[in-house]
Amino acid sequence: MTIIEAERHHRYQDLPHLMGLMTGDEKHGPAATSTLDALWVLYDRVLGVGPERVDDPERDRFLLSKGHGPMAYYAVLAAKGFVPLEWLPDFGAYDSPLGHHPDRVLVPGAEIGSGSLGHGLPIAVGTALGLRAQGLDEPRVWVLIGDAELDEGSNHEAIAYAGPARLDRLHTVVIDNSSASHARPGGIAARFEAAGWSALTVDGRDHEALYAAFTAPHPGRPHVVVARVEPKSA
Repeated sequence: MTIIEAERHHRYQDLPHLMGLMTGDEKHGPAATSTLDALWVLYDRVLGVGPERVDDPERDRFLLSKGHGPMAYYAVLAAKGFVPLEWLPDFGAYDSPLGHHPDRVLVPGAEIGSGSLGHGLPIAVGTALGLRAQGLDEPRVWVLIGDAELDEGSNHEAIAYAGPARLDRLHTVVIDNSSASHARPGGIAARFEAAGWSALTVDGRDHEALYAAFTAPHPGRPHVVVARVEPKSA
């Protein structure tokens, strides 16, 4: 068994240990842990991508917009063999590839550099359009955003465009930890539904509920899953 193959045998139960290897300032712990379960279910059961396929044109694309808390992302990438485990203890160091925001040039498997609020969903819309223009109909585009990112107008422009454009290969996961500044009547899902999206809201810690929502059919429409987790202040 190769080192990469051994690293892929990590389980969900190993993730707290892997995250614990990352120390230092600016860890953004709540931002990271809020995404852990959704990330694991995506990489373990849903995404058509792996360490050997990071440049495959037919791969699924996963874009982490909530990049200001990347520890869970790095832990999952390490568990799945994208990055070496020995990188984790150097998280955030001057010469480490694992910065406080992911860098697509330095982190194998990272599709975008991220962390600035409001960028990921517009990029995901552009990615879905680009794949369509190239005739690549099989790859799916997934983007994970935080509920606070919906305070940014760029996301609402992307939401408003994607529905009428029938970008049915586009999937968004919104991690709702009650950190948005502006409440939305009817909840987050209603905003997407008003723009023609398929929308589901689930417990963001329930792996089976997440998997069912991630794989629900949505012909002709982009799809959003709102994953509710404990409030950031809890």
